[in-house]
Amino acid sequence: MKTVILRSCLLMAVTISLFSFEIPAGWFVAGSQPKKYEMGIEAGAGQTGKKAATIKSIDSNIDGFGTLMQASSAQQYLGKRVRLTGYIKSKDVKSWAGLWMRVDQAGSHKSLAFDNMSNRAVKGTTDWKKYEIVLDVPAQATNIAYGALLSSTGQIWFDNLSFEVVDASVPTTDLRQMTAMPTNLNFEE
Repeated sequence: MKTVILRSCLLMAVTISLFSFEIPAGWFVAGSQPKKYEMGIEAGAGQTGKKAATIKSIDSNIDGFGTLMQASSAQQYLGKRVRLTGYIKSKDVKSWAGLWMRVDQAGSHKSLAFDNMSNRAVKGTTDWKKYEIVLDVPAQATNIAYGALLSSTGQIWFDNLSFEVVDASVPTTDLRQMTAMPTNLNFEE
């Protein structure tokens, strides 16, 4: 009897370790439906064969998204342009996925700069590919939030992220950018 219980406990421990992920240090889980995803580190899944972060849906129908993210002070980036670079691989992404970055001001409900790659989203099944987000950090910014997200179902892995200051010659990817003047008013472009 003790052997059966011991084997059952061992099998359960192995199963849990195979199908659950540990949240990486410095990161946290968020989103509109975070409980419908498993998120964390997957050993052996990295771009170079080591560890990668992953977001995996656990429900078959999800109206919302999950994100694995960080937030940090904007203080050392005020008045500068920053770039978040990373690699994403996907499997069966039904809706879309991507990196994201947002620049916020304390006490305001509106972001100062934002890009979630919705205009160049990762969809379906893809191999590792490099993605970039570039945003300006205005003088009134207080924090920068960033990470990767998965909307609806599927799985993504992300790896080898970097965060750096770039010069003004690197164009921003801010989704809220305005054009300098009205454009394509006859819909011919």
